[in-house]
Amino acid sequence: MPSFLVSTENIQQYFPTCRLTTFSSIPQNKSATLELSFLAYLRGRCRSLPQVHLGIGDDAAAIRGSDRLQLSCTDQIIDGVDFISAKHDLADVGYKAVAINVSDIAAMGGDPRTALVTLTLPRTNATQTAGHVYEGILEAAAEYNLAIAGGDISTYEGPLAISVCMLGEVEENHLWRRSGAKEGDAILITGPVGGSISGRHLRPKPRIPLVKTLRSLVSVTAAIDISDGLSLDLDRLCAASGVGAELETECIPIHSDAVALSETSGRSAFQHAWSDGEDFELILTMSQADADLLRQEHSHLGLHQIGKTVGRTGLWKKHERKLERLPPQGYMH
Repeated sequence: MPSFLVSTENIQQYFPTCRLTTFSSIPQNKSATLELSFLAYLRGRCRSLPQVHLGIGDDAAAIRGSDRLQLSCTDQIIDGVDFISAKHDLADVGYKAVAINVSDIAAMGGDPRTALVTLTLPRTNATQTAGHVYEGILEAAAEYNLAIAGGDISTYEGPLAISVCMLGEVEENHLWRRSGAKEGDAILITGPVGGSISGRHLRPKPRIPLVKTLRSLVSVTAAIDISDGLSLDLDRLCAASGVGAELETECIPIHSDAVALSETSGRSAFQHAWSDGEDFELILTMSQADADLLRQEHSHLGLHQIGKTVGRTGLWKKHERKLERLPPQGYMH
């Protein structure tokens, strides 16, 4: 199917608007084996060409452009896995599909520019569903100054799925990756975590404005966004960098949603903060001097240091003068 151009005007012309009831449900976990083994397979099969500055393994790929690196990433959300169409507002679902990709660009230190959107629609009420989803897509595009440059639409006998390919850019000396952390770096996160399933997971707020500020203030050595859980994504960053993390768990900022959820979930607020995921905050590493600068002179940015990187791999915390290993937990694809 050829690419298409979309504007707010023609969506409103062809699709009626409505709002549906919002409700949250925790998706079921799946094994990590498929993701890890298939990524290893792709690394071995995909050719490395000169225009690819950074390929498979980070939040986005970096492609060499004329004067800046071109970033590209893609993410897909599926009914029954990432949302429930019968319970969630489809405009929120469309917004989420765009915002989670913007967050991947933020995790690379970049600026989002353009999106390509593919809708795979159930045949029943396909046109109406597309219109509702695009309300949120266009809202996110306007909020982050994105161009919707094309995409694809198809229908089938199956659940709604939305795939977004996001294009962005970054100067090479400002490119953040997962693999740059050094032993002794400070570990920071950009905001409180946990309990996003209470509604925040449908309306994430990628940290693009904060990224632009940090680029002018400090040198970030590694970064990743928190999509699958604080501990799981931190463990991925550490593994990519060949370091471990010694954490001050009491310094991890816990979102009020995690506290509220803990009252009925049977899990503590810390457990929710440790593993819930879909917070779309950023985990950052930088020199301790840069972290101190942010704490002393830019505390309004709201960053939280939660520990430091160490030479011993894995996640650790001090307990009675000894180091206790912490198992990473989160959503496994």
